[in-house]
Amino acid sequence: EMSSGNLNCSSSQELTRKYQHVVYAVVYTLILLFGLLGNVLALWMFRAYAKETKKAVMFMKNLAVADLLQVLSLPMRIYYYLYDSWPFGQPLCVISFYLKYVNMYASIYFLVCISVRRCELIMRPLKYNSPRRKGDLLMCVAGWLLVCPCCLAFPLLRTTEQNSNSTDRAASKSVCFAELPMRDIGAPAAGVLLIAAELLGFIVPLILVLACTCLTAGSLRKQTGGAFPDLGEKRRALRMVLSCAVVFLFCFAPYHITMPLDFLVKAKILRDCSTRDLILRSHTVTLCLASLNCSLDPLMYYFTTEEFWRRLSKAELPDGTAFSRRLSCISGE
Repeated sequence: EMSSGNLNCSSSQELTRKYQHVVYAVVYTLILLFGLLGNVLALWMFRAYAKETKKAVMFMKNLAVADLLQVLSLPMRIYYYLYDSWPFGQPLCVISFYLKYVNMYASIYFLVCISVRRCELIMRPLKYNSPRRKGDLLMCVAGWLLVCPCCLAFPLLRTTEQNSNSTDRAASKSVCFAELPMRDIGAPAAGVLLIAAELLGFIVPLILVLACTCLTAGSLRKQTGGAFPDLGEKRRALRMVLSCAVVFLFCFAPYHITMPLDFLVKAKILRDCSTRDLILRSHTVTLCLASLNCSLDPLMYYFTTEEFWRRLSKAELPDGTAFSRRLSCISGE
């Protein structure tokens, strides 16, 4: 009975692995197509309008760079999940694995910065009326210096060493990404890392984004006058902050619910076959949602940033009109 149970468990794990590979290959291909186009176009537009706006463009630029980093690593991921093989060497595997988490937590950081910045411009416009705040640049640098070292914990928790005595698939075939074996670091250390990732990487940022959303929404009920933003400006700010909250909740909340459970499965603490399969299949979906932010962030820029609409709808019309007027004056018509 034991051998039959082990056989059934092994069979279900293989089916789950095939399910994961199909889902990842399809979703990452779509993200690659839309994310590459969207973020390249976003960076081009931010470059054109960087001098015209003070509304968190610096943070949006860095968010687009973070998204582009992950998008550029997707072709190798897609190859791996399509062909069930990793021919690119273990260093590239680790780097690609690492970039996934850098993108996720850099995105969370910059979404919080965008929300806070837009909320501050509405709540305290006189303090934040400079179009070029050096503080924004320093916050971006600080964000990268915080996220990049902290995310090293994720690849360091995995091992690329092959154990010849093991019957695990990782021992018989080169694997990458989520299929890399976990290191045995002990329950206390694992607990500390999980709590830190959940608390600092998700719960605190979530509280900040929701607080900014509530404050910005509340400002709509206050009368405007003098140097304070008008109602239209407040509504545009609310659209931006709400978009950050939606992307945050849709992409990152489900992942951070299943992440601790997935860790318990990978660390072989949860051993029941049906429970393992359910968690792994659920985590596959939530990981895809977390990756989807690469494609959703550009949509957030386009639908909430006035400069994007102006450039897309008028397409250099003001410059063309001015040129025509100059030409008329020169020709005397």
